[in-house]
Amino acid sequence: MSDWPEEPQSPRYGRGSTGADPEGARAMPHVRREAPPRPYPPVPGQSTGGRNGAGTGAPPPPRRDDGYNTGQVYRHGGAPVGPGAPGNGGSGGGGGGRGPGGQAPRTSRPNWRKRITIGLVAFVALLLAVSVSTYFWADSKLRHEVDLGKVKDRPESGKGTNYLIVGSDSREGLSDQEKKDLHTGSADGKRTDSMMILHTGDNGTTMLSLPRDSYVTIPAFTGPTTGKQFPASTHKLNEAYADGGAELLAQTIEYNTGLHIDHYAEIGFGGFRNLVDALGGVEMCLDKPVKDKDSGADFKAGCQTFDGTQSLEFVRQRHQEADQDLGRMRNQQKFLNTLAKQAASPATILNPFRLYPVIGSGLDTLVVDKDMGLTDLMSMFWAMKGVTGGGGQQLTVPISNPNLPTRSDGVAVKWDTDKAKQLFGQLKNDEKVTVTATT
Repeated sequence: MSDWPEEPQSPRYGRGSTGADPEGARAMPHVRREAPPRPYPPVPGQSTGGRNGAGTGAPPPPRRDDGYNTGQVYRHGGAPVGPGAPGNGGSGGGGGGRGPGGQAPRTSRPNWRKRITIGLVAFVALLLAVSVSTYFWADSKLRHEVDLGKVKDRPESGKGTNYLIVGSDSREGLSDQEKKDLHTGSADGKRTDSMMILHTGDNGTTMLSLPRDSYVTIPAFTGPTTGKQFPASTHKLNEAYADGGAELLAQTIEYNTGLHIDHYAEIGFGGFRNLVDALGGVEMCLDKPVKDKDSGADFKAGCQTFDGTQSLEFVRQRHQEADQDLGRMRNQQKFLNTLAKQAASPATILNPFRLYPVIGSGLDTLVVDKDMGLTDLMSMFWAMKGVTGGGGQQLTVPISNPNLPTRSDGVAVKWDTDKAKQLFGQLKNDEKVTVTATT
């Protein structure tokens, strides 16, 4: 017997029919396999839903999850890509691939205004930090060694500001060979080589030179080292510095002029030379040749650049001038004005490779009063520069006798009492200076 189940027999067809006619082909039901939807480009303004992108506006029907295929393709390392992958803009996306409608998102433009603002703020902050640190560094290099508070019997403060600027023959820091090269000699101690009062106020700037050989009254004082009491006496002005230092010099000038000295600044031979060299030299224009055996000066007429050594030779020479000390003061005024103009120029201030050496070399040997800060020093330099630019005037205290013989001090310089008193009064009251004197 057969184990196969019996099939109903057709009168015409049948399995294993022995009829004359062969069995016909069976009719099989047609099965249509559904193709996956093909992506179509989106139509503007129309939803991408619907079957096969037909644009019906309805969301696509959920796909049957048969557990085999999620429609994702994986990169190397397991990161999914393709429709539905995170970051690819599909139905399960939300990343940076394509946005709604399959369009690529617009890349935002750089905010240049914000970037420029941040850059400027950072630059200003850096500049401010450098400026502040430079200020305190430079201020710390000033030698605050003069105490004007020790000066006795001081006149009342007038209008404007008075700076006492002193060039001394201090040989501090110079070797024996440098003393020889600079023709400074080897004398002990130090004396004033030049003295000037720089007055600044509402009526302009006046640079007033005081001859070191001026025959003046030195008020009574106490010796700074011995404590010995000295009575008032009449001597050359530079004697006051030699006997009692900067404080007695300031007291003597105040006593004879009636001007209140607000600030004091002093530079010696070595500091002067180093400052000029740090500036790269100072250009001077001479009307005639200058030659002085004692100072070492030997220059031709015309414009030329002096280095530190040559500058010192120029400002110290006096034997070529008929009025000697007065002629030297004219040269000193001319040179210091040019020096200040070059030191305060943008080529120096805006160039750190020049500015810092100038600050370092100049301030190391600059002696100032205890109340003088860096801002006061800069004001002094700007005022000196203004005189050079025509914003002020320079003159010498009026003289009545440039060759006054004395019993103990040799030949001295006598002031014109009436004119000098008028001049000092105008400076004290910060009035326009009308007194004329040789320069």
